[in-house]
Amino acid sequence: MAHAVMTPKLSLPPGPKGSFLLGSAREFALDWPGHMERCAREFGDVCYYRFLHVPICQITHPDHIEQVLVRNPGNFHKSRDYGALRFILGNGLLTNEGVPWQRQRQLIQPAFRHENILAYGEIMADSTARHLSRWKDGEKRDLHHEMAELTLDIVSKSLFGTNAAHLAHEVGEEIAAVMERFQAMAALSFMLPDNFPIPKTPRLLRSKRKLDGVVLSIIRERRKSGVAANDLLQRLLDAQDEAGRQMSDEQLKDEVMTLFLAGHETTANALTWTWYLLAQNPDVERALGAEVDSVLAGRAPAMADLPRLPYVEMVVKESMRLYPPAWGFGRLALEDFELGGYRIPRGTNIFITQWLNHRDARYYPDPLKFEPERWREDPVRKGKIPRFAYFPFGGGPRVCIGAGFAMMEATLLLATIAQRYRFSLAPNAKVVPLFSVTLRPKHGLPMILHRRTPSVS
Repeated sequence: MAHAVMTPKLSLPPGPKGSFLLGSAREFALDWPGHMERCAREFGDVCYYRFLHVPICQITHPDHIEQVLVRNPGNFHKSRDYGALRFILGNGLLTNEGVPWQRQRQLIQPAFRHENILAYGEIMADSTARHLSRWKDGEKRDLHHEMAELTLDIVSKSLFGTNAAHLAHEVGEEIAAVMERFQAMAALSFMLPDNFPIPKTPRLLRSKRKLDGVVLSIIRERRKSGVAANDLLQRLLDAQDEAGRQMSDEQLKDEVMTLFLAGHETTANALTWTWYLLAQNPDVERALGAEVDSVLAGRAPAMADLPRLPYVEMVVKESMRLYPPAWGFGRLALEDFELGGYRIPRGTNIFITQWLNHRDARYYPDPLKFEPERWREDPVRKGKIPRFAYFPFGGGPRVCIGAGFAMMEATLLLATIAQRYRFSLAPNAKVVPLFSVTLRPKHGLPMILHRRTPSVS
């Protein structure tokens, strides 16, 4: 059967010709998501093209995605653009490969068990209450900036406890500065040969040195103190593999950087797009407020309330369908393989995009409509739509390790804020998606705050 994969009778998938030298690089530069949408529409679920000299296979059918992520994950590494992230995140879970990645995953997994992440609910509630105390009725605020600040505070305290949280803000600011330059770095890593060093600006090198210094100082101070704490850093410090080995300071630093980016950036963007959608859909906003008021009766929500707030969770799920924070990712084929009756050569970068799949009319009637009721009875679990028609946290062995933490945080924060405020888009606001490491609004999300009083029966 393995020999059938290599048969020369199989052809390459169809796709746009592009130019002789550039391939589809120009189309990518002008409109990355638009180019992928056109390719899916014109050439189908398996589409092949080039970015300069680099081969790309874009796949959109859930069965093909499952083949890559679940049934044959050993044939793939992360795609070439992850080399840009490795500069700042080192060999953390997001960028590591092979046996080292497996060891790290096994070490870190227990820290994200349900019973462990429940401990961070109090941090989430306290941080949100403090944040809301600064808001005033009728003022204008950039909700993208507000959500980023709030989730940065939460991930800082969850990782380091309250004592070192002030240093964590330095980490967050530097990571944000690096992420602003990611697109250019990712393009470079795509074009350059493997293991070729990516050029760095003096600003990026300074950010890297500062990040390493701050995080390593926190880790070494904690080791030196010998005082155990109830935070994620302590759980990572205590983690041991089967041989009793623990992570080195360098490994810990890389994992902390990764958790900072994943635990801060993605949740902030999920909430940002949720407020944008709610402001455009007042009927959904009213239904959300009615559930929050009915269940909470004016008091602040706690972790124990989440199972009684199903509509709040449905709103989060539907928001991540339309605006998935992790909007797409790539894999690099290590060997030739067959996909959908086509031959995919080794060295091909496989593009998988939640942005396309989550908006596919084959699985979602009226796909651009914001309709939380789609999730009243989970269509994936009920078998009404394929497994990889909805995958905001990825899938397979490399599914997001913090998915439970992220859903818990987004749901709790949404309920807490929606209880006290609703929002309307500021006049002349221009909301444009920016497809970077995560999906964020290019110009922020300027909103007018409207204080609401919870109705208590």
